Amino acid sequence: MRFKALALMASVLVLGACAGGDKIDSDSTAAMGTDSAAMPAMADTMAGGATMPATGTTHEVQMVLEGSSYKYVPAELTVKTGDQIKFINVSGGPHNVAFKEADVPAAVVAQLDANMPATVGAMQKMGKMNGPLVTEPNGTYTISFTGIAAGKYPYVCTPHEALGMKGIITVQ
Repeated sequence: MRFKALALMASVLVLGACAGGDKIDSDSTAAMGTDSAAMPAMADTMAGGATMPATGTTHEVQMVLEGSSYKYVPAELTVKTGDQIKFINVSGGPHNVAFKEADVPAAVVAQLDANMPATVGAMQKMGKMNGPLVTEPNGTYTISFTGIAAGKYPYVCTPHEALGMKGIITVQ
C-alpha cells in the first residue's frame, strides 16, 4: 500500500511539472535580447557561409578496408586553398568524413561545414562538419577547401573511428 501511495505522489509531481510553466510576455523576451531585428543576423551566423566551389586541383582519397584495417589512403594529404578532395568508397563501407569542432579553428567551422555537401544519394549529413554516409561501392563525396584557412585539419570516419580510421588534411 505504501508503494502505491508513493507511486501516485510521484505521478502527480511529474504531471504537474510537465503541465506547469510560466507564459513569457513580450517584455521578458525583449529583456532576453531576442528582438526580431537581431534574429536574421543570428540565423545567418548559425547557417554558416555559402558553399564555395573549388577553383584548384581535385585530389582523391580512398576509403578502404584492408584485412581488418579501416583507413583513408592516403591518410595524410596536403592541399592548397581552393582545391577539393574526392573521397571514394572503395571497400568496407559505409564510410563518411567528419571533422570535430574542437579540432577546427572557430573562424573556419562555418565555411568548412558549408563546403561539405548535405547529401550523397538519399543519405543526409550526420551533423555539423559530419558528412553523410557513402554506402555505394565506388560512391564519392567531394569537399571543397575554397575559403578554408591554412592549417591542419584532422578528420575521421564516424562508423570506423574506434577502429582507427582517421586522417589529416593540411591546407596551405
